[in-house]
Amino acid sequence: AWGTEGKVRRRSRDAQSSSGMATFIPIAGTGRDNGKSYNMERVLRSNILNSDYFVQLSKIEDFMDLVDEIYNEVDHVEPWMSGNARGPSTAFCLLYRLFTMELDDRNVNHLIRHRDSPYIRAIGFLYVRYVRDPKEFGRWFDPFFKDDEEFAPMPGGKNVTIGAFVRDLVLDQYYFETIFPRCPEVTRRALVDRIVKLGFGDKPLGCGGGGGGPPGGGGGKGAGSR
Repeated sequence: AWGTEGKVRRRSRDAQSSSGMATFIPIAGTGRDNGKSYNMERVLRSNILNSDYFVQLSKIEDFMDLVDEIYNEVDHVEPWMSGNARGPSTAFCLLYRLFTMELDDRNVNHLIRHRDSPYIRAIGFLYVRYVRDPKEFGRWFDPFFKDDEEFAPMPGGKNVTIGAFVRDLVLDQYYFETIFPRCPEVTRRALVDRIVKLGFGDKPLGCGGGGGGPPGGGGGKGAGSR
């Protein structure tokens, strides 16, 4: 594996989603830069495309091999690496490689329902937030608003539930040190109403850090609530 920051986990090629999907047909990749932004902020996108790790990922053309790479290498889902060596995170390089594969519904469902790693699931939900039609957010997000699996979005940070993470993808425009594409207000309002009806608040809990600033900027909110 080529991961630049994640601790190695036991490889899991046999994991199946809870929907019982079988193995996947390999998907041909589209190279390093196909000219599409995938709604990602310009500086982050540029850093990903120019990273050595993404150059290596661009050679992987099998969806399941990328899932294995997430399983083995990802231990947080911030956009940027932590510490002094600021660069795009392993998670976001893998996320962008998945963008270039333009996954179908079955692939996305495999990610968000994966049994072995909450980080695979989180990257799947980020995939939906960035590139799927916001009008379809309800069918992708609603079943998981109450999901109680826990993970730490930040390295060394407190655990949050997948449910809180998914709700924050709806409730917060900012994600750590980047920004999500805008969701139409009518769609966002309907999702917020649904979240409130389930007994949760209508304000983000900070599962995506402080958000909005340049690399190296301080974050305001801390993840730690359910």
